[in-house]
This record gives sequence, C-alpha cells and structure tokens, in this order.
Amino acid sequence: MSTFAQVWQDKGDEKSDTATFWLQLIRDILGFSQPEKYIQFEKRVELSHVSYIDAYIPSTKIVIEQKSRDVDLDTPTRQSDGINATPFEQAKRYYDWLPLSERGRYIIICNFQQLRIHDIEHPKAQPRIIPLEDIARTDLSFLIRPERELTREEVISLKAGELTGRLRTALLKRYTDKKNPSTLRSLNILCVRIVFLLYSEDSGIFRKAQFHDYLKAHSINARTSLQALFTVLDTPEPQRDPYTDDDLAAFPYVNGGLFSEENIEIPKLDGEPLNIILREMSEGFDWSEINPTIFGALFESTLNPETREAGGMHYTSIENIHRVIDPLFMNDLKAEFSRLKSTRELLRFQDKIASLTFLDPACGSGNFLTETYLSLRRLENRIIAALTHGQMNFAQGTFTPIKVAISQFYGIEINDFAVSVARTALWIAEHQMMKETSRLVAIHDDFIPLRSTAHILEANALLTDWNTVISPEKLSYIMGNPPFYGRLSRTPGQREDMTHVFAAELPGYGSLDYVCAWYNKAADFIRNTNIRTAFISTNSISQGESVPVFWQFILKKINLFMAYRPFKWDSEAEEKAKVTCVITGFTHEDTYPKYIYSVSKEGITAKEVQHINGYLLEAPDIYIINRGKQLTPGLMPLKNGSQPTDGGNLILSPEERAEIIDRYPEAERFIRRYMGGRDFLYNKLRYCIWLVGVEPGDYRHIKPFMKRLALVAEKRRQSSNKQFRRAADTPMLFTSIRQPTSEHFMVIPYVSSELRPYIPMGYLTPDIIVSDTLAVIPEVNLYLFGVMMSSVHMAWVDVVAGRLEMRYRYTSAVYNNFPFPSCSGKVRARIEGTARRILEVREGCRRSTLADMYDPLSMPPELRRAHRENDEAVMEAYGFSEEMGELEVVVRLMEMYEALKA
Repeated sequence: MSTFAQVWQDKGDEKSDTATFWLQLIRDILGFSQPEKYIQFEKRVELSHVSYIDAYIPSTKIVIEQKSRDVDLDTPTRQSDGINATPFEQAKRYYDWLPLSERGRYIIICNFQQLRIHDIEHPKAQPRIIPLEDIARTDLSFLIRPERELTREEVISLKAGELTGRLRTALLKRYTDKKNPSTLRSLNILCVRIVFLLYSEDSGIFRKAQFHDYLKAHSINARTSLQALFTVLDTPEPQRDPYTDDDLAAFPYVNGGLFSEENIEIPKLDGEPLNIILREMSEGFDWSEINPTIFGALFESTLNPETREAGGMHYTSIENIHRVIDPLFMNDLKAEFSRLKSTRELLRFQDKIASLTFLDPACGSGNFLTETYLSLRRLENRIIAALTHGQMNFAQGTFTPIKVAISQFYGIEINDFAVSVARTALWIAEHQMMKETSRLVAIHDDFIPLRSTAHILEANALLTDWNTVISPEKLSYIMGNPPFYGRLSRTPGQREDMTHVFAAELPGYGSLDYVCAWYNKAADFIRNTNIRTAFISTNSISQGESVPVFWQFILKKINLFMAYRPFKWDSEAEEKAKVTCVITGFTHEDTYPKYIYSVSKEGITAKEVQHINGYLLEAPDIYIINRGKQLTPGLMPLKNGSQPTDGGNLILSPEERAEIIDRYPEAERFIRRYMGGRDFLYNKLRYCIWLVGVEPGDYRHIKPFMKRLALVAEKRRQSSNKQFRRAADTPMLFTSIRQPTSEHFMVIPYVSSELRPYIPMGYLTPDIIVSDTLAVIPEVNLYLFGVMMSSVHMAWVDVVAGRLEMRYRYTSAVYNNFPFPSCSGKVRARIEGTARRILEVREGCRRSTLADMYDPLSMPPELRRAHRENDEAVMEAYGFSEEMGELEVVVRLMEMYEALKA
C-alpha cells in the first residue's frame, strides 16, 4: 500500500479533511510542489440559492464533490433546498449552473475511500472507480493538465498498438498449446509479419490493398495462403516457381530476414482474427503514418505482463530518449550544422554523420536506435535541403542524397519478439525518411528488397562479447536503458549474469542493481577509446550502499561527463513503470565538459561543473561507507529496536488486548505498548506480549498466550534462517531484544517520506517496546536532537541515505558517518534551546500526529518557526553561511567527513 493510502486509510471528514486530502494528492501523487496553485475550495455557484462546490480545478474545469468516509455514494440525501440527490446528482447540479467557460469533461465524487470519475462526454457510461489503495499507481495527470491534443502521428500509433494487441489476443485463442514457448515465439513473429505487410500496402511498398485483396480472395484457406505468401516474400523473383499464381507472384521480394525465419506455427485463420486483419487493420486503418519509435514501444507492450516483467522491459518515452541522445551527441551535431557555410563543409558533415555508429546493448523494441536514426535522417534532410537550395533535381553525381543508413545501428536484446520489433521499426523508419527525402529531391530508389539492415543480435548482452557485435574502433556511442532490477528482485539467472560480469573484480557485487553489470561491460568495452556512453538507470545506483560499492569501483575505469538528478520515469507504454530514474553519461578519457541536469515541471536546467561524483553531485570522489562506530567521537550508538520474528503472533491490536485482559486480568502486566515507525508517526496503538524475565508459572495458564506462542514456534521452525529456527525453542521472547532501559531515549523512523522537510524524531520511555522499524539512541541529548532535526542533517540524509521507493531509509550508515559540529558554550546552548522549543511546540499540538505536523502543507507556523531558528543555530555551529544551498552544505559535510575519516 502506498504512503498516501496508508495516511488516509482510517480517516476522512468532509469538513475538516477535504482540503488536506486533495492538496496531498496533487503534491504526493501528481508531484506538484505547490498544489494550492492548482485547486480551489468552496467555489461559489448560484443555484436558486448560493451554494459552494467542495473543490474545483480551474486548469481542467473539474468539479469535485467530497463526502466523508463511509458515506454511500449511491444514496440520495436531502439538500438545503429540500431536493433529494445522490452526490453525483448534487455535483451535476453545480456543474450545470456554472458558466459554459467553466465546465470541463469530468465530475469526480469522493468519500476518501474511492474516486468516482464521471465522464460528461459519455453520460450513459458507468463512472471509473479508483479505490484509495490504487490512487498512487493510477495515471491521474488529467486532473491538472488539460488533455493534450495528440498529434495525428500519435493517435495513429496508439491505435496501431491497440489493434495489434487485439489481433494477438485473437490469434492466441486459435493455438492448441497456448503456453508453449515455441507457440508464443511463432505468434510474436506472425504479428510482426502481418504488421509489416499492412504497413507495406498503405505506404507504397506494395500496391494499395495488395495484402488485403490477396488474403480476402483466399480467406477460405487463409492459413495455407499466408504460409505460401511468406515463402514467396522470402524468395527472389528469378528463383520462384514459374507456376506461382499471379496474385502471389505480384508480391515483391522483401529480403532483410523478416520472412526467412524457420517455419513458424500458424493457427487456423478464420472468424475473429481474420476479421480483425481484413476489416479493422486493413480496411479501417492507415498504417503509413505510424511513428516507429512510439509504435515499437506499443507493439512490444502486446506481450503479456508476465513476459514483460520477466524481461525487465520498460519502454522509454521519446522525451526521455532525447534526454539521453541530445546531450550525448545530437546537440553537438545540430550546433555544428548551424555553423556550416559552404557546400564542401556540408558534404563533409554529411559524411561525418553517416560514419557514426551506435550500440544499444539492451535495445528492447529498438526505441533508442529508431529515434536516433530518425533524428540523424532529419538532420541529413536539412543538409540535403541546404545543398539543393530547394531544387527537386540535381546534377547526377553531385552527391548521394541519402548516406545515413540503419546499418549504422547495432543492438543486443535477449527477447526474440523485441528483436523482431526492433528490426521492423527501423525498416519502417527508413522507409518513412526516404519518403521525406523524396519531397526534397527527386530520388528513384526502390525500398524493396530490403538492402540495408540494422545489426540486432538476439542474445544475453551480459554473456556476450560485444566485440562480436561491433569492434570498439568502429563504434561512436553506446546508449540505452538496461533492465531495472534491484538486489531482491533478481532471478537466479540474473544473479549468474552478474557473477559472470563482476566476480573476478568486485567482491561486493551481490548488493548492486542488475543494471550495474551493463555499466561494467560498457566501461571495459570503451577502455582506451573515445566512445561516449549514456544510460538511463534507476536512481538507486546513486544512493545508499551502491555508491561506495559500485562507483568507487567503476570510476577507476570511467569519467562522468553528464548526470541527470533523479526524475520520475514516463513512457509511451500502456503500463508505465513506477520508478524514479537518473541518467549518467561517461567516457574513458576525461576530456569533455561536464554538466549536471535537473528536471522539473518547468523544464530542464543544466549546470556546467568541474567534477561529478558517484552521488551525481558536483563534489569530490568521497564514499560514505558503513562503519561499526560513530565518525564523531563521544556519541551514543544508534541501534535498531527489538525484532519479534513472530508471524504477527506476539503483536496485539487494542481489541485483542482488551479481549485477553477481560478474560485474564492478570495478563495486563505482561502486555506492553508496542511501537514501530508507522505507529510513532501516526500515533497508532499496538501492543505486544512481553515475557522477558517472566517465569512460566506466571503466564502458562493464559490460554491466548500459549496458543500464540505455539504459532510463533511453528513460524520460526519454517524459517530458512538457522538463527530463527533455533529461536523456535524460546517463542516467548523476541528473536532480537534491544529494548533501552534509560528513563527516556531518542527514536528515529527507519522509513520516512521524502516529502517531509524533516524526518520526525522524538523521545519515548522504556515502558514502550520499540520495534526494529525504529532506530534508537539510548539517551536524552537535546544538542544531538537539535542537530539531527536540522536542515543540515536533512541535506546529508537526502544524499547519503538509501531509499525505499523514494522514501528515506535512515540506517546506522547515515548516523555513524555524519560529521557533527564541534561546538560548546553558547553555540551548543543555543542548539539545545532551539531543540527544546521544537519539542514544546509539538507538545502543544496534542490532537495532531507527527505525520500531521511534518506534512509540509499542514506544518504549524510555530513549528516551522522553531525549526527555522534551529536550522540557523546549527548552521552557525558549523560555520556555514545562511546563503549556502543544500548541495553546498553537502559538499562541505563531505569534506568534513574526509577529514574526520583520515
């Protein structure tokens, strides 16, 4: 369950919570840092009387009717003017009385448990219902952004993907063994071939409707007729059977390997699949304008979800592709073209771009390769236009109109279907660009048979010698988005891949993400070359323990010249990956200008820097390693709380506690309040059975206890961990007991939202049993509390801490390595005073949880003021200027870390 859903799963009052709910949704789910700019509350509307719309989004003109939690959204209630109306009918009345200019497409009804989205353009349709737990993984961008008018190219590509998916589903039903890998391979190849034939008859490669007419004429024997067509398309005209039927013989020789695969299994073609091909995909659709980059992603997305996930495929949007290829090479090429004056310079430049070569070692459906080819050919067309001065005809032999070819592109891909899609997308791109060039100059060049070909190898890139694909001496650039897999989600085969890549060099490779293996392969491949490389990766590679393990190793081989700070992933695929990414560019030689890019809703900003380190910051190569004791001497250690390993059987809800005590009043002294990170943040009540130091005779008669202890023992016996199995002998005790005994002690949530300006920390007493989702410092120290609750410490956490999704994971590595300031006297006393003030303000907010108080939208002004004063005191203790930004602070802290470490 997402953090947003967890926050709202047990509350929701229409009067007091509406604004907070929607502001948090716009900020946390949609990612707008100032949500109050995008929504209005209590918008006045004139009915027969004055009424107010609960919430209204001006940019999209969406009307929101909010009800309290547990309100039935289908039941009419009496309105102030005496009319009975359901929540939707109530909202529709408001909507109808708005001026036409303020009416949008959607009305949303909400009761904190679900959103009901009513589409006014389809009044008879049922509303789309989104449960609370699904809100975080649903694309709700339409709430704020008016639905962008799609280009004709995008509309066609999206429709093409939808039709292909429907065809694949219909064909799959016709196979006898639907789960056989050979069957699925045949199905995928069949889909690719049919799409190419449909494109060919619409784009002029074949005669108009040639494939359609042939298949329709032979619809009774469509299966065998299609097999015969594939054979003819793969046979040069001189080698064909002279008695081939005329309608078959009329098809040109295709070549290029598309129809030369082994004999594939073709199911019976009748009914639904035949109708989809003839009526919907041929008669009802024009394939000539599909965008091959977009369609490649959509085509690949016709794979079933299990196959997609097993392959780690996430389909990169055109926008994200250009975030890689533009700073990698396209910006330089465009700038160079803008400086060219003479015909000689233009011809040399055309030869240059035609000599460049590109490798995507995890190419998927070929998105990077296809979009790069299209970008280079568009640039070449500008060259051609400049050379011909707009004249359609040119002197024969003056220059070759088209030099950029798909043979400049190389890829490695493990999935056979994706390989076929990549090749087909590049062929389609080549044909489309040839047609664009023909609008500039009169060229007479038959596209069929396919002569140029991209070099797409079906193989495991991590087990393949890239030299067998292309030699480093011939390669210009490596690019792509290798598969996203963390340490815990890798398959046994992927672990073997990483062993193959890393075992001889890096003992700690097992803790790394799968993508790091591509970095190492690329780093070795580009050694002693000028090849430039850029990958999109999950942001986890530049956070937490990955940095000292991976970057300390890899930066001995490469130099970073480009880095994008973390940004949200987006794609053209129907099922978008919910991840946060970074982009890194690197070379062997340290000879290129270096830039750090930041992505925001306002656009992309670039900053030229002197150096980029493994945290993707402008800072020295410093590595924050895990250590067993504190870097700053004299501090108390930070430890996790106690770990039950009990299958939940030692933990009690308030109701379970009350039921046991009602039957066995003497059990109350053995039940203690139990608190984990979430309980601490949201003031949730939980309890645990705590039998440390208790004799069996004191509790053995309490039957609920004994039943639960039996379940604990069984759960531990089933564990694969030897230590936990041994602990089955003592089911009355937690497996790890680290309960502090001091009068008060400090606690820190192990996981906390990155949206909070500070990680909420605080103090507890030893009567509360602390779980291992809280970190513990067993003392009361206002100076320590003040420093750790400061913006300085949070700047350190933001860079050094590992992440769970985007949430901070506060571990001993963060605390032990943090360089505390060396101060005493008035400076230390000032921090103790500001820390005390933070606790006093919190104490005054008795009806609010820490999650309430540290939500940036609802943080009390007094608490903000107290923190601001504390921040100033801590900055003074470090000797930092108030004008220093967060990244400057981190750089100084890293310098202090290096000095203390030495």
